Amino acid sequence: MRIGILAVQGDYDAHARMLGRLGAEYLLVRTPAEAAQAGAMILPGGESTTMLKFLNEEGLAEPLRALAARGGAFFGTCAGAILMAREVRAPAQDSLGFADLIITRNAYGRQVASEIRYRPSKLKPEPLEMVFIRAPIIESVGANAEVLASDDGHPVLVRQGNLLMSTFHPELTGDTTVHEYFLKMAAAGNPREAAATGAFRANEASFGG
Repeated sequence: MRIGILAVQGDYDAHARMLGRLGAEYLLVRTPAEAAQAGAMILPGGESTTMLKFLNEEGLAEPLRALAARGGAFFGTCAGAILMAREVRAPAQDSLGFADLIITRNAYGRQVASEIRYRPSKLKPEPLEMVFIRAPIIESVGANAEVLASDDGHPVLVRQGNLLMSTFHPELTGDTTVHEYFLKMAAAGNPREAAATGAFRANEASFGG
């Protein structure tokens, strides 16, 4: 199984480098044919409006929806999380609507263009390094979603089934924890891949799984 990384705009290269460090097979996705080759998908940070326009104009939205319908794992960071939310505010915009989240764009304000914080999570005993760049805020999560980390009372890392959403950028840190967790999710949804990735299962206790 290869992890697709939407490579339309934004920091997809940082995700690719992180997966490369972990030895995971990946491909950069710019066409429907490339999307069809992926067994799981990362939607990176960037500009959600630009990404959504490209998805619709280039016919990529439907292959992504088909992958989600098959149970493929998705990981959205910042703009990627916006694309995955059921409802987007400030301003309102369309989305893929995969996750039962309400999210507000650029909610930290223009003055917080970039900020690094360290917050506890359910993924490991030590705090996670979180890089926020004009980050959105998750206003509410559905009953089937699990909050894995919060900041100032707002969820910043949320899992709903095979969907993982982050308002910060773990790909811009040296910490591989969040990406390892996503790879474990992706493998769990694919029996053959799960059997081949025992290294990730060996860390299951650290992930709370």
